[in-house]
Amino acid sequence: VEVIEGADVFLGLSAAGALPKTCVTKMAARPIIFAMANPDPEITPEEVHEVRDDAIVATGRSDYPNQVNNVLGFPYIFRGALDVEATTINDAMKIAAANAIAELARADVPDKVAAAYQGRRLRYGPEYIIPAPFDPRLISAIPSAVAQAAMDSGVARRPIVDMDAYKMRLSARLDPVAGFLNTIFESLRASPKRVVFAEGEEELVVRAANAFYNAQLGFPVLIGREQNVKEACISAGVSNRDAFEIHNARLSERNAEYAEFLYARLQRKGYLLRDCQRMVNNDRNIFGACMVALGHADAMVTGVTRNWSTIYADIRQVLDPKPGRRVIGVSLILSKGRAVLVADTSVHDMPNAEELADIAVEAAEVAEKLGLTPRVAMLAYSTFGHPKGERSDQVREAVAILDSRRVDFEYDGEMGGDVALNKKAMALYPFCRLSDTANVLIMPAFHSASISTKMLQELGGGTVIGPLLFGLSKPVQIAQLGAGDSDLVNMAALAAFNI
Repeated sequence: VEVIEGADVFLGLSAAGALPKTCVTKMAARPIIFAMANPDPEITPEEVHEVRDDAIVATGRSDYPNQVNNVLGFPYIFRGALDVEATTINDAMKIAAANAIAELARADVPDKVAAAYQGRRLRYGPEYIIPAPFDPRLISAIPSAVAQAAMDSGVARRPIVDMDAYKMRLSARLDPVAGFLNTIFESLRASPKRVVFAEGEEELVVRAANAFYNAQLGFPVLIGREQNVKEACISAGVSNRDAFEIHNARLSERNAEYAEFLYARLQRKGYLLRDCQRMVNNDRNIFGACMVALGHADAMVTGVTRNWSTIYADIRQVLDPKPGRRVIGVSLILSKGRAVLVADTSVHDMPNAEELADIAVEAAEVAEKLGLTPRVAMLAYSTFGHPKGERSDQVREAVAILDSRRVDFEYDGEMGGDVALNKKAMALYPFCRLSDTANVLIMPAFHSASISTKMLQELGGGTVIGPLLFGLSKPVQIAQLGAGDSDLVNMAALAAFNI
């Protein structure tokens, strides 16, 4: 009792019940209690909180907050040490690991990371002073810090030249999206763009805008009432509000210019000037799209407060397709180490043969922009004439149209999804013109494309990004209802990249 009286810290590696509640009452203000005996700690958090409301408690148990576990250190220290071929693991490397863990605990927790915490939105404080062992950010944060410390202390035999690239390679081990989008992120850091986040009063959007800015991908422009945006920032724990450009649509000095621009487009479609003024005043998507249309921003992302089709209809009142192009929706699937594009997942309901051919051309171009060599499969429920059906005939006609256009990418069909994606199944049709499994799938109708990608996303068969919008005169991406802040950051990056 004499030893612990006035103590700031208790560090226990002994046995259950070794620290009585009476001792906790004698500790200094805001004591730190690390009760790490397993399976039962020296004192439970519940027992501590019965007598103290200012204590910070950590245990070795996963069912309590602040689990202290060597899995946070050992695997990642070894990873960093091995990657630089360190001759030893010295104190500098261990301290670097501890500092990296501490910095990670203070960082904002995005939605995809919150999954490691059963969806709880955590912020640094008494209930969260250390990351969870399954936090996916650990794999890039700790090994890189350890590797840097090894290099700085002279024990690395194989120094890492590009630490940022090393971090991305580590992240890609757990997150296929990070690896796939790395090239796009690096391009944006070299040439940052101004991106409109249209729903700027939403806490989720503020978190995404903050992450976008902190990753040095560009400069966020938030649409909303300034006080509401500030309140959302406070609620989201975002402190660098000065990094955001905020526009209140109703009070903006560009309001009249945007109304005139919209009126010039819609005056022969039943709209009066006052109708256009009302739309600019009240609809943040309209206002944001006008910003992009008139060059006051480079790109726009939206979608978390309304359904996709409603927003798309609003955007089309402001932006046209590129000349001679067809607007399509493409979903990117990352699964089993490969990337596959699926189209059209959002725009064309029941495309005819000509439209299917156009969608194939547009999707092939998207694949090329993403660094893929397109191999396009025109999908149907039948494969090369069996069984017969009217819809399959349309797909076969689309292939004939592509033949007549002499396009410069691989394509074939009609075929089933198994033939398109499975080499053994494709080998049964030696006349198939694809040199390998398809990486672009053209669906016969919107409903089959949308259903299949959403099922894959929910069943966990792969990571789905999108649907992404292609073919508009200016870059706009629409996230899905229920998207997380990480999804919004990815969509903002793709919009800024003008994919």
